[in-house]
Amino acid sequence: QVQATVVGFLASIAAVVFGWIPDGHFSIPHAFLLCASSVATAFIASLVLGMIMIGVIIGSRKIGINPDNVATPIAASLGDLITLALLSGISWGLYLELENWKYIYPLVCAFFVALLPVWVVLARRSPATREVLYSGWEPVIIAMAISSVGGLILDKTVSDPNFAGMAVFTPVINGVGGNLVAVQASRISTFLHMNGMPGENSEQAPRRCPSPCTTFFSPDVNSRSARVLFLLVVPGHLVFLYTISCMQGGHTTLTLIFIVFYMTAALLQVLILLYIADWMVHWMWGRGLDPDNFSIPYLTALGDLLGTGLLALSFHVLWLIGDRDTDVGD
Repeated sequence: QVQATVVGFLASIAAVVFGWIPDGHFSIPHAFLLCASSVATAFIASLVLGMIMIGVIIGSRKIGINPDNVATPIAASLGDLITLALLSGISWGLYLELENWKYIYPLVCAFFVALLPVWVVLARRSPATREVLYSGWEPVIIAMAISSVGGLILDKTVSDPNFAGMAVFTPVINGVGGNLVAVQASRISTFLHMNGMPGENSEQAPRRCPSPCTTFFSPDVNSRSARVLFLLVVPGHLVFLYTISCMQGGHTTLTLIFIVFYMTAALLQVLILLYIADWMVHWMWGRGLDPDNFSIPYLTALGDLLGTGLLALSFHVLWLIGDRDTDVGD
C-alpha cells in the first residue's frame, strides 16, 4: 500500500509532465483530477490484488500446483483488468465533480497520503516486508519510467488515424509477453532459492553472460521452461487475434501479411525478454539481491516497451509497403 500510493502519485506527475511538454497546455483542475484518480486507483487495486494473490498462492499449494505457474500470470492479467476498470470508473466519477475540484480532488489525495504512516508502521513489523519497504523502491520507480516511455510511443502512434487500430493490439502483445517472462523469472528465482540464499556460490552459480544457446537449448529445467513458454506465443496470440476479429474490435483487417508481422513482433519480444530474464535473475542473485523483489518489475516494464515499440514499427512498415486497410481508425 505504501508503494502503491507513492508510485500512483509519481505516475500522475509523470503523466501531467508528458502531456504538458508536447501540448504546451497545463490545466490545474485536470492535473488534480489525474492525481486523485491515479492515487485512488493504485491504492484500491493494490489492496484487492494483494488479497487475491494470497488466496491464489495458498489455494495452489493446497491442491498441489506450483504457484510460480499460476500466481504471476493471474497477478499480471488481473492487474491490468482491475486497474483499467478502476481507473476509468474513478476518473469518470471524479470528473463529474469538476466544478467542486478545489475541495474534492485535494481531499481525495490527502486522504490516501494521510494513510501512509499507518502502512509504514505495519510494514516495518515484519522482517520480510521491512526489507521491501527499504529496498523495493528502485525497481518499481524505474519500471514505471520504462513503461511511461512505452506509453509515449503508443500515444504518438495512435494519434495518427492511420495507426489507430494499434490501440486494441497493444494490451494483448504486452500482456502475453509480460506474463510469460514473469513466469520464467519466478521459476528461475524459485530454483535458485531451493539451493541457497542470494549471493551464495553453489553448483547453480549465477551465469554472468549466458549465451542464447545456453538459455534456450541446454538440458537444464530452466532452459526447458523457456522453450515451452516461447512455443506458447503463437497459439496464444492466434486465439487473441481470432477473438479480436470476432468482436470486430481491432479496426484492422487480419490479413496474412498483418498476422506475419504481428507474430514476428510478438516472437521477437518474448525471445528478447526470456534471454534478459535468464541473465537478469542470475546477475541479481550473484549480487546478493532477491530476484523476487527486483526482476519482475523490470522485465514486465521492458515487455511493455518492447511490445509497444515493435508493434508500432510493424504498423509503420505495413503502411509503407502498402498494406493499408480501409477500416483502420474507424
